[in-house]
Amino acid sequence: MNATNAEAAGFAELGLAPELLRVLADLGYEEPTPIQREAIPSLLAGRDLLGQAATGTGKTAAFALPVIARMPADRGGSNPDALVLVPTRELAVQVSQAFHRYGRELGVRVLPIYGGQPIGRQLQVLRRGVDVVVATPGRALDHIDRGSLRLDDVSTVVLDEADEMLDMGFAEDIEAILGRTREDRQTMLFSATMPARLDRIARRQLRDPVRVELGRESAAAEDSPLVRQSGYIVARAHKPDALGRVLDVESPEAAIVFCRTRAEVEELTETLNGRGHRAEALHGGLSQDQRDRVMKRLRGGAADLLVATDVAARGLDIEHLTHVINYNVPAAAEAYVHRIGRVGRAGREGVAITLVEPREHRMLKSIERLTKRRITIEKVPTVTDLRARRLETTRAALQESLVVDDLDQFRVVVEALTDEFDVMDIALAAVKLAHEATGGDIDEREIPAIAEPGGRGPRRESDRRGDRPPRTEGETTRVFLNLGREAGVRPKDLVGAIAGESRLSGRDIGAIEIADRFSLVEVPESSADEVIEALRQTTIKGKRPTARRERYSAPPRRS
Repeated sequence: MNATNAEAAGFAELGLAPELLRVLADLGYEEPTPIQREAIPSLLAGRDLLGQAATGTGKTAAFALPVIARMPADRGGSNPDALVLVPTRELAVQVSQAFHRYGRELGVRVLPIYGGQPIGRQLQVLRRGVDVVVATPGRALDHIDRGSLRLDDVSTVVLDEADEMLDMGFAEDIEAILGRTREDRQTMLFSATMPARLDRIARRQLRDPVRVELGRESAAAEDSPLVRQSGYIVARAHKPDALGRVLDVESPEAAIVFCRTRAEVEELTETLNGRGHRAEALHGGLSQDQRDRVMKRLRGGAADLLVATDVAARGLDIEHLTHVINYNVPAAAEAYVHRIGRVGRAGREGVAITLVEPREHRMLKSIERLTKRRITIEKVPTVTDLRARRLETTRAALQESLVVDDLDQFRVVVEALTDEFDVMDIALAAVKLAHEATGGDIDEREIPAIAEPGGRGPRRESDRRGDRPPRTEGETTRVFLNLGREAGVRPKDLVGAIAGESRLSGRDIGAIEIADRFSLVEVPESSADEVIEALRQTTIKGKRPTARRERYSAPPRRS
């Protein structure tokens, strides 16, 4: 596809430079998405923009292309011209790669900065000079305090996945960063949802913004018939078996299974591979090289299941994804909306499945209220259902072989056997061998059915514990910080600082105790040193904390 074709496809009508049109043509872009068509002309004109857009709508190109187009031709200094703030390092890497692809002909210099990466390399690149910095808020503020990131020349600021940054406790960091930039900057804010607090930030920080509301995730969940949403009520002890059966029956082309902790990811990945699935684990404990290899295997078809934590999977775009499976009900209804927005894109059908423990049923109801769609509760596949599905798989494989394969070389075997056996008996024996070769019938026990809460089904005492999130399993320790209530610290500030600057996710963090002048945070023992180092390198409420292991163990006091 050449530049002329790209122009015919509509990108030239948006006012983009010829260099960018050539890059888009080389990348195979044919038509602008709705948000690109709505946002790019206004951004090229220098307007601020407030965009409410779901994952997968093309919003990265919607802001990256105008940012590159508006860069001064004589740039080359050390200070960046644009700053993009994102909630996680995965998204920082993805957005940086997009800027690099779009700006390659113009020589755009891009640097992602985030926690968990050696800061020395970041300092070195910043000294040499960059045009675009894509950063998590905590690490950006750290560089600003060090004097290694100067915002004097920043003419454009982008807040991507802004609602997610607020959920992770970065609100004050964002406002502090924006306060260091020029008043005449261009500001773009993109978010899947628009909670009241985010709307207040937008009113303070954006000047007469253009509003674009396309592909909102809440609307997609409410209106789109392309995503089939269902749930299975199952006790915790039977969830691995139930998931295996659901996958056997659904036979997804590619699926993401969301878990709460990295330990759960590892355990479930091993279980699924033991059942014959091709599963890969993705969590914060993997290096970037390991993550890249996992995604390459998934996109290349060497794996069909990705078992992941929310933070690790944030920002991933898998074109052939057909299923999203929640191994647990998400703690926040907005997280459910983010997840199911990954399927049902571009007119393709998708499936969203949730395994629901009896105690999680109220959380499921809150999701239904947000999405305004009922999640159909279905019966866990029985052993009979599973056997029927596997026989159907064998039948389909045989049918394909009869249509496609050259079977003449096996005719001599059948003809030799017909002297002694009936042709039907020979066929039955062949089907039996083919069925056993594809797994056959596994000797499984029935999973006990559980009545949907609200009916008269029995419930155990262990199912009456409410909706509290589970404590992190395994050996833990508590980290002491010298900031508390007097500094305005809240639990979400601590969760955001740790999740944003270390490899832990919010679900890996245990009990949090905040006193007047200090705080205690429970974390996995194996990650304590990493958390302490990450906290020492960041700021909370504008202050750099002192962090260390708690010197003595005492039970947390009640607030």
